[in-house]
Amino acid sequence: MPAALYLQDAHTIREGMGHVAYAEAAGFRAVWQAESRLVREATVPLAAYAAVTERIGVGSGVADCWSRNPARLAATFSTLDDLAPGRVLLGIGAWWEPLASKVGIDRSRPLTVMREVVTVVRALLAGETVTFDGAYVHFDGVELDYVYQERRAKDVPIYIGATGMQMMELAGEIADGVVLNYLVSPDYNERAMEHLAIGLERSGRSMGSLDRPQLVVCSVHEDEATALDAARLMVTQYLGQQPHIMAASGVPRSLLDAVGEVLTWPATHEQVEAASKLVPDEIVRMLTASGTPGQARARVADYMAHGCTCPVLYPLGDVRAMIDAFAGWEP
Repeated sequence: MPAALYLQDAHTIREGMGHVAYAEAAGFRAVWQAESRLVREATVPLAAYAAVTERIGVGSGVADCWSRNPARLAATFSTLDDLAPGRVLLGIGAWWEPLASKVGIDRSRPLTVMREVVTVVRALLAGETVTFDGAYVHFDGVELDYVYQERRAKDVPIYIGATGMQMMELAGEIADGVVLNYLVSPDYNERAMEHLAIGLERSGRSMGSLDRPQLVVCSVHEDEATALDAARLMVTQYLGQQPHIMAASGVPRSLLDAVGEVLTWPATHEQVEAASKLVPDEIVRMLTASGTPGQARARVADYMAHGCTCPVLYPLGDVRAMIDAFAGWEP
């Protein structure tokens, strides 16, 4: 399976448009635009990327299930499909704390909310008229109200961005795909596959029916030490922000405690730099695909051997060099 590209806000949107066109020419499968924080909204850049390409998929990685009404979420991705028919991928996530509470969102019952949102958005995109009275979603005869355009079902697969194992099971049960998180180890992936299988069994499906793209932090340089150093700061930040996920990936508790003593929330750049001196190369290697082009490809192949169907590469450093390293690549 060809690789995909992951973009956040490290580049202007116009620079991103160039990177995506370059990735399409290199045979990449898709581009996923981040929307995890209040930094860059996903759908505007996705429209820009779709406008300068012809084949590559464009996906949200991931839009949260709380801040857009599900009817508006469906209408937005229906509109994207008008621009790029058959290429749009809707990734939905449950967001995170403390950001959600800071903007007045109560993330209680995320599994229930995710199930309801996926259910009604899928029905709306299929052209159905939806009446639904749930714990979170309340629709009374709602449909995508096309005025002039042809009324047709929109081919927009829905992916759930899952990190916790209960959300992993829900993704296996109801989603077309799951977006697996980054900065995790292959050991974490094995546990994720077990819980995806539980959800798939509930819906009578097999693992082969579920697309499993995975975000992979990728730092490529001809000099391995340079590549590892480029990824170390990001790894350090996540060791402080997501210690429970890092522990599940096999990071020693002693290292997590040592990093936690240096970092506050939110951490300053100076704190991250100081804490990064505690993070050894083997931890960077374990959680990312960093090194020479050959080393990065081998590491990505390891993720695929542990359940990933398509690596979604998050470039640190030279984006074009990373794309070149995976152009025409077969694991």
